[in-house]
Amino acid sequence: MPKRARRGTGPGDPDPDDKPTTSAAPTPAGSTDAGRVPAGEPAGAAQGQPAGAVQGQPAGAVQDQPAGAGQDEPERGAPDEAIAGEPEAAVEVDDLAGRPESLVSSLDELRAALEWAFQGMDIEPRVLDAYALHARFLQEQNREVNLTAIVEPREMAAKHYLDSWRVTQYVPLFGKAVLDLGSGAGFPGLPIAMAERETRMTVLDSTRKRVDFLEAAIAKLGTKNVKAVWARGEDHLARAPADVVLMRAVSSVRENVRTLRKVRHALKDLVMLKGPSWSREVRAAEREAERLGFKLDTVCEHRLPGEMGERAVLIYRAPGGQGR
Repeated sequence: MPKRARRGTGPGDPDPDDKPTTSAAPTPAGSTDAGRVPAGEPAGAAQGQPAGAVQGQPAGAVQDQPAGAGQDEPERGAPDEAIAGEPEAAVEVDDLAGRPESLVSSLDELRAALEWAFQGMDIEPRVLDAYALHARFLQEQNREVNLTAIVEPREMAAKHYLDSWRVTQYVPLFGKAVLDLGSGAGFPGLPIAMAERETRMTVLDSTRKRVDFLEAAIAKLGTKNVKAVWARGEDHLARAPADVVLMRAVSSVRENVRTLRKVRHALKDLVMLKGPSWSREVRAAEREAERLGFKLDTVCEHRLPGEMGERAVLIYRAPGGQGR
């Protein structure tokens, strides 16, 4: 039986007893783990591309996706407003047109909203300052590229930043290599990296425009312990194993473990951020997770402030971390 923990029910009511989801230079030929072009691209191509390739993309890639993405890649979710009560889902790759009328708030408004969401939490003021800067930059860039439907300050503070930061309260991350697979606008990876400066974070997405945003955000914030990578998660893990893999609003539990089936020994822990239907997903995935060697260890439940919904963090022990 997995351990089950329930956390705080409001902005000022955490459970004190319970501690238990810019553009870079072109990639040099032969380099791996770069943020611009995934490994596996043929050598000798002009500016990293073979003849006849669509500008800015490797050969054979679906638009805005790295080479090899497609049939085996989990289906990406619709924009976050489509699923009530769930964490924000990634936007469809063919639906990245910006939102010209998207709200842009002042830094003071965003900082006040973060203080409201994190009321009573043990978090450094410098982290809230960094979150406010990232939130403002996200709002601005959302007018150019459709990154999120959540732009109201308090909703952003609770559904993006508090939900992501909660992982730091449940999972030991000090000194670990962490991969945020399908990071989108940077959640949960960027808020975690800002709070846990000794964590080595990689935020990965298979869509070029999102990775461009992530690179720009990292440069703007000056966050030294995080890098952005444009690749498929399975391909990246095959080259660079991780201690912890994070997945938030990528797909169902069953599809997530299936996505990692070929690289399941390349990670130690799989952490998924889920909404109130988490138990149904866990039951539906039970047979597949067991077959692939993923063991549910802990479920940490918490409630967002302002009646914004319930959340759960699912911690699975992956085959690469068993026997510790």
